[in-house]
Formats: sequence, structure tokens, C-alpha cells
Amino acid sequence: PSPPATVPRLPAMSAPPLPEMPKMPNPSTGARGLAVALIAAGGVYLAANQVIFNVDGGYRAVMFNKISGVSDKVYNEGTHFRIPFLDVPVIYDVRAKPRSIQSLTGSRDLQMVQITLRVLSRPDPARLPTIYRTLGMDFDERVLPSIVNEVLKAVVAQFNASQLITQREQVSRLISRNLADRARDFNIVLDDVSLTHLAFGKEYTAAVEAKQVAQQEAERAKFLVEKAQQDKKSIIIRAQGEAQSAKMIGDAMENNPGFIQLRRIEAARHISETLSHSSNKVFLDADSLQLGLGEVLPPNEEQKAKKTKSGYFNQ
Repeated sequence: PSPPATVPRLPAMSAPPLPEMPKMPNPSTGARGLAVALIAAGGVYLAANQVIFNVDGGYRAVMFNKISGVSDKVYNEGTHFRIPFLDVPVIYDVRAKPRSIQSLTGSRDLQMVQITLRVLSRPDPARLPTIYRTLGMDFDERVLPSIVNEVLKAVVAQFNASQLITQREQVSRLISRNLADRARDFNIVLDDVSLTHLAFGKEYTAAVEAKQVAQQEAERAKFLVEKAQQDKKSIIIRAQGEAQSAKMIGDAMENNPGFIQLRRIEAARHISETLSHSSNKVFLDADSLQLGLGEVLPPNEEQKAKKTKSGYFNQ
């Protein structure tokens, strides 16, 4: 047998080189860098907060060290440094804060009185470490209600119920002085103390109203008595004047008979004026118009008139 025929091999062809692709950044590397940056920023922020602290306006701070305790230094307004993780600043509000406290107490005459007191209080800035050691942050809640009730009961017991009203300014001044002295023992400053409300029990209020009514009735009765006395005096004076007038008229009639005629003339004139202004029409003769004035003549004048009249007719 003949050997198999061999197939000739073609020469190998080389492929053209591919263009190089640009290298892409590794995503894991960028995320790792961002995380590192954030961690670094957070560390700086936390370190800054642990190293410095701020005290705002109207506040003061005391420092509590976890090893040595409360420091005696008081930190004023501004930015301050501290030891990280050891110093803890405690911020106090040193501005005056209003507070109203009610107390039920008794007066010297055993009348129950409801009093409302308004207090403006603040801590003593120089004594803040002592306040923090002894009272804490809620110093006003612990101290003010008790000392206010104590002082009110002590002061109100010195006055009667009526004096609490009439001498209110003195009572308020005494309460303010005693309460300020008492609060100073706890390193608390009282800027103002005002007595805003004062109320008594229903029984006392009713008794006061009844007393006022009785006083008004007594004053009215006194006025009526004085009025009656004045009326009596006026009646006596009027009667005396009328008696004196009658006596003077009698003396005038006795001494001068023409007084009666003068009075009748005045009466006639008054009547004539009244009739002239009347809307009715009245017809009177001369004698009626004169209202009989000719009838009233003195005896001697009447005799003369008769003689003259008789002589005239005789002629």
C-alpha cells in the first residue's frame, strides 16, 4: 500500500494587536477613602466638643471632674477648654425667674387667709459650686415653696385680718425683708417679692359685709337725727319769726290805723293784676274793681266823708 498523502500546512497568520483600554478606578478604593475622611471629620468634631464648651449669655458654668469632683471655679460667658472625657460642665441659668406661690395661713384673730406671693429669684453666681453640691439643678423647687410658707405664716400671724387690708404695704415690706434674709441662707437672691392676692374665708367676708351695712345704717340714723334736730330748730325759728311779725303788725295797727288800708290796697292791686292776665273776660264796676276800698276808712275820715256828702246834698 502506498503511504497517505500529506496535506500541506498554511503558514500561521498573526492577529492585529488590540488597542489598549484606559484603566478604571477601583470603586472599593474611593469608598474607603470617603469613609476615612468622614471618620476623621467625626473624630475632629468629637474631639473639639470634648475639648471646648460654650457658655451663653445669662448663664454660668461649674466644672465637675470625674476624678476630683466639683471645681470651685465659676466659668463666665464665652468659650472655655476642658479635659476630654473627664470634665463635665454644668450650666446654670442666672437670670431672674418669676414664680407664684400660694399659701393658706391664719391671722392673729384666727381668720384663714389665702395669700399669693410672686417671687423673682436667681442663684448667686459666686456660690454656684456650693449650690450644685447641696441643692443641685432644681434648687428653686426645693427651697422656695418651703421658705415662702414659713415666712408667710410667721408674718401674717402678727396682724389681724383687718390690718392685713389696711396695712398691706407694711405687711408686704416685712414679708419681702424676712424672705430675702431666709433665701440668702441657701445662696438664692430675691430681686422682687410682691403680694399679689389676698383672700379671706366666706364667713369673714360675710361678717365684713354685715359690719359695713350696720355702719351705713348707723350713719343714716345719725343723719336722720341731725336732720330732725335741724328741722326742729328751723320750725322754732320760723315760729319765733311769725310771732315777732304778728307782734310788729299788731303794734303797727295800733299805732297807725292806715296800715290796714295799705295792706288792702296791696291786695287789691295784686288781684287786679291777676285778673288782667287772665284769659277770661271780667266786667267790674268801679266799686268792685277797687274791692270796696272805700269801705275801710278811719273813723274820723269816715265822719268827714259823711259830713261832706251830706253838705253836698243839702246844697
